[in-house]
Amino acid sequence: MKHLKTLVLAIALLVGSTSFMNAQSKVAHINTQELIAAMPETKAAQAELEKLGKTYEVQIQDMGKEYDKKVKQYDAEASTKTQEENQKRVQEVAAMEQNIRQFQAQAQQEMQKKEFDLLKPITEKAKEAILKVARAQGFHYVLDSTQGQGVILADGKDLLADVKKELGF
Repeated sequence: MKHLKTLVLAIALLVGSTSFMNAQSKVAHINTQELIAAMPETKAAQAELEKLGKTYEVQIQDMGKEYDKKVKQYDAEASTKTQEENQKRVQEVAAMEQNIRQFQAQAQQEMQKKEFDLLKPITEKAKEAILKVARAQGFHYVLDSTQGQGVILADGKDLLADVKKELGF
């Protein structure tokens, strides 16, 4: 009888601990910033952004050269012009300077929009791959271990290699 009680108690503990282990959530982590940086699509997007940035840079430099040329010309001719003409020239130069600043601001906005448009499908693809790998491996939670994302300890399963494999690189 005593052995039967011990056996029942042992079985109850085994079943209880198994249920407890199954009830715990599985947690993994991944550095999404590292994943996205390693994706071939990201490298192509960066190249496209650099090309666009250089185009804007050349345009801004050309506008700056034209501005400098006008300023030097008007300074050299200022003594031979009337006060009214000089005032109009000052306004013209000020308008050119304002146009350059507006173009710089517009170029910056367009660069940011282009970056967002290029990176959005890449981040969505990465997220889908993370979800697929995490679900296939039975994880309930996946934390982003990118620096500054709030993960203090990342000793659990790192999905980076598995997600890279899923994405084919």
